[in-house]
Amino acid sequence: MNKLLAVIRREYIAGVRTRSFLISTLLGPVLMIGISVLPVLIMSKLGSGTTRIAVVDQTGRMYDRVRDHVTRDSGEATATNRNENTARNGVARARFQLEQADLVNNSIDETKRDLNRRVRKEELDAYIVLPQDVLENGKVEYYARNTSDVFAAERMRNRITSAVIEQRMSDAQIDQGRLAQLQRRVELDAIKVGGEGEQRDAGGSFWLAYAVGGLIYVMVLLYGNAVLAAVVEEKTTRVSEVLFSSIRPLPLLVGKILGVSLVALTQFLIWVLVSVLLGLYGAGAMAASGGELSLPRIAPEIYIYIILFFLVGYFVYSTCYALVGSMVTTSQEGTGMAMPITFMFVIAFILTTPVIRNPNSTFSLLMSIIPFFSPIIMLLRIMTETPPFWQIALSLLIGFASVVGLMWLAARVYRTGMLMYGKRATIPEVMRWVRQS
Repeated sequence: MNKLLAVIRREYIAGVRTRSFLISTLLGPVLMIGISVLPVLIMSKLGSGTTRIAVVDQTGRMYDRVRDHVTRDSGEATATNRNENTARNGVARARFQLEQADLVNNSIDETKRDLNRRVRKEELDAYIVLPQDVLENGKVEYYARNTSDVFAAERMRNRITSAVIEQRMSDAQIDQGRLAQLQRRVELDAIKVGGEGEQRDAGGSFWLAYAVGGLIYVMVLLYGNAVLAAVVEEKTTRVSEVLFSSIRPLPLLVGKILGVSLVALTQFLIWVLVSVLLGLYGAGAMAASGGELSLPRIAPEIYIYIILFFLVGYFVYSTCYALVGSMVTTSQEGTGMAMPITFMFVIAFILTTPVIRNPNSTFSLLMSIIPFFSPIIMLLRIMTETPPFWQIALSLLIGFASVVGLMWLAARVYRTGMLMYGKRATIPEVMRWVRQS
């Protein structure tokens, strides 16, 4: 036990003292903040410019209606409205400045040439041609200097469509207010019925399960490779030859995995603490501004399941990385051989679709007890439609038993593989090592 603790202590201290650990620990929250905040800031600063558009109305009666629909939600009215829209939505709405373009010499071709000249001189950003039969065929021409701005084009299409529909109803003498009332959409209020009664769920628990799966994936990619690199390093430096004289392979390998895992847990707890503090600050700021923050109601035992399945997933995959590290001679070889391990995560996410549709099917049960899939599939089943407790217990039992079995297998491969140099082990050789050990 003392030797195992010594290995854990050595791996942990060596891990937390590395420059990469310090940099990633500090930059992790910064990147999370940047990913969530930077797009909003960019859109609020750069997306608030005015798009100047000319409208050629060949019908002679659509311009006013189009202008009203386009400017109604564009925030063009006053600076106060713009500030309110930005504060409420987090992103400033794109604003449009419309002007009516008269026909030049009653010729649409000459009018287009004149407008094209103004667009090239950057006096206009775009112009729209409403043909005489726009109410019949619904076709509108949109000319712009930047047609790649699909957001502005789509917004204009929606506004013009609303204006055309409104004009058609007016021509047909249909009461627009009555029609809007009849076409009012239905709001679906999702209420989950479980053992604890009824509970509203707008999908937050579903995304929480996905978030946990993504977190396991990130941690395995970061620290599974660290386990692999630590094992390969001892092989290349031949330190293992000295270590095997004083400690058995199993506690040495387990100590390495646990030591690196504690490094990962330390970094993870720091990230969680920073995220919680930022979340509390954001919730306070939202409450001060009069907004409401709606979070999914999660039963306390769900958090226990999240921790347990996180541990199962992390240790299953980390042990597999250690097993790969015992078989290869360089980290580059290990990265290539570890690709099938990473692909198992991809398969788990692919399997979520049929599981969501029928969480209690035999297929869902089988997939949720396979250790490589259970951290995602079983959590998803628990979040969507909680299965019987015996299924959850069985999944955890198989998962932790698999961790023990994989560590035992990896230790046997580790024992022989660490003493082989210059040649990557093949699967038949690995099987022979296991039998001989």
